[in-house]
Amino acid sequence: MRHKVEGRKLGRVKRQRVSLMRNLTTSLILHERIVTTTAKAKSLKPKMERLITIAKKGDLNSKQRLMKDLFNNQIVVRKLMKVLAPKYMERTGGYLRVVRQGTRVGDAAPTSVIEFV
Repeated sequence: MRHKVEGRKLGRVKRQRVSLMRNLTTSLILHERIVTTTAKAKSLKPKMERLITIAKKGDLNSKQRLMKDLFNNQIVVRKLMKVLAPKYMERTGGYLRVVRQGTRVGDAAPTSVIEFV
């Protein structure tokens, strides 16, 4: 039984799951809106909201934590701290929305759009 077990496995082993979430996070920060499966979008939302909350602090420790979580990608961290975090300074949470879109043509997987509010 999976009582009180957090997270989804998404049909992958841990290393693949971690890499998938990092890639989705990077794409979402760069493009500010991505289309993916509903399960992946729901898994991404809490992780991304935590990263935005960290970025809102704006200190060196926050930057180092973001670098650790985002492949040491300075472009992504800079955009998160300089562009996205200031937009949400007044907001206490709920930075993202997941909108269901329909099913994918190839395998009929339910797709969603995840975007910043």
